Amino acid sequence: MAAAVAKATENGSAAAEIGRPTNPMVTPMLTDLYQFTMAYAYWKAGKHLDRAVFDLYFRKNPFGGEYTVFAGLEECIHFIANFKLKDEDITFLKSVMPTIHEEGFFDYLKEIDCSDVEVYAIPEGSVVFPKVPLMRVEGPVAVVQLLETPFINLVNYASLVTTNAARHRFVAGKSKILLEFGLRRAQGPDGGISASKYTYIGGFDATSNVAAGKLFGIPLRGTHSHAFVSSYMSIDEILDKALKSHDGSRVCEDFVSLVQTWLSRIQLAGSLHGVFGETNQSELAAFTSYALAFPHNFLALVDTYDVMRSGLPNFCAVALALNSLGYKPSGIRLDSGDLAYQSNEARKFFRAIEKEFGIAGFGEMAITASNDLNEETIDALNKQGHEVDAYGIGTYLVTCYAQAALGCVFKLVEINNQPRIKLSEDIAKVSIPCKKRCFRLYGKEGYPLVDIISGESEPPPKAGERILCRHPFNESKRAYVVPQRVEELLKCYWPGNSCKPREELPSIKKIRTRCMQQLEQMRPDHMRRLNPTPYKVSVSGKLYNFIHFLWLNEAPVGELQ
Repeated sequence: MAAAVAKATENGSAAAEIGRPTNPMVTPMLTDLYQFTMAYAYWKAGKHLDRAVFDLYFRKNPFGGEYTVFAGLEECIHFIANFKLKDEDITFLKSVMPTIHEEGFFDYLKEIDCSDVEVYAIPEGSVVFPKVPLMRVEGPVAVVQLLETPFINLVNYASLVTTNAARHRFVAGKSKILLEFGLRRAQGPDGGISASKYTYIGGFDATSNVAAGKLFGIPLRGTHSHAFVSSYMSIDEILDKALKSHDGSRVCEDFVSLVQTWLSRIQLAGSLHGVFGETNQSELAAFTSYALAFPHNFLALVDTYDVMRSGLPNFCAVALALNSLGYKPSGIRLDSGDLAYQSNEARKFFRAIEKEFGIAGFGEMAITASNDLNEETIDALNKQGHEVDAYGIGTYLVTCYAQAALGCVFKLVEINNQPRIKLSEDIAKVSIPCKKRCFRLYGKEGYPLVDIISGESEPPPKAGERILCRHPFNESKRAYVVPQRVEELLKCYWPGNSCKPREELPSIKKIRTRCMQQLEQMRPDHMRRLNPTPYKVSVSGKLYNFIHFLWLNEAPVGELQ
């Protein structure tokens, strides 16, 4: 009894230290029914305490690419730190499994936690590849079986959307600002929260999602919608017209008149003469009102009526009025039409304003583009030539429109120290057996050359030593590698009862930094959008021989009649 109390106390302190899952719905009940039916079958057969090892990995890179970014580990560790079935959970399980009459099984479920589970994983934010275990989970088979569905759920979308974000960052380039605007299009609240978190890890700079900003400390960005612009009918609707200058030294009692004066000056300017006629005055009223509310970061959506004939000149009139009071306007957002053409014309207009009125920096005003952007449209903009500084991306990013799922799997590779293999007529679905270690081998130019998987008891590869790397299933694909640097990939994030040191869970900013560094050190041909070079994943010679020995032993022998 004292041991049980100590165990519960230790598990409770670990949960308090690590924290809870972001989504309160992530509990042991967030699983498939067959996990509980298998747990019962294990228990009934007396196998529930057998020591099992499972690998969580994926079989194919998403989006037609040759790399993936691993994410979701932190949520998995939060989940197992708090793994405990409640009394109401047990009551519900009894109702959905009415044929189970042994009360001892449900008593067993009440007592289980993850104090005897070990989790080894590649650090979150790492670039990863098919077949290499993202996580190795060890523990009593019935308990680890109950982790399968929630772990896959927590890793699958997280890694997919992080990879999607990284691909958008790659095509946009380092200098562009990427804004995640996907909450309203995401698959439910959790899809929206997860998307904001993992697109930030994958290289986005900010989100519009206020809840995600609060939960994770992600920078928030947002301006106004078309509704705000069209809600105004007349400039007369602005009642409080006063605006204090940026330095507080004076007050402009009639900011509206100042804006109108600047609009007249733009209309009369020689370099801008004939560019536009009468602008939409309700739009001008909306911009002026918004500037009065947010003079420090005025950014306007300029396509409600007509970008060139109304939105741009109206914005510039308000921006110049703000500038005369010492404020620095932020820029414009384009949300429809030919974004390349409009951004180029907007840049010309800004530069003409700068030259006409001698306002330094006005010509480089930020131009943000939105409107159902994705990898392909950004690539097309790059080929056309444009002046967009920032992209607001929503639907195609957060829904991962180009790829339904990553396809993670959770396979048993060892039980009671006996290696196990899953066979299939589809070679891609054959698992790599036994408890393993994984290493990344780097070449003389600093790029990763190959990931190699070896048996746990094998000596690790060493820098400067010649290593035979073999394709797991194709005997003709093999190569010698002399690495300049060797990195072990799997680290202990949940030691269970093993007393091994536990890796700390880094902050979201550190995970994001790791992701950026990992992407930066990949060879460019692995990263390109079209026809990327496949990255090599191999096994040691010893593991290769063992895979095929076990394969022959487990595969049934046919008989011809």
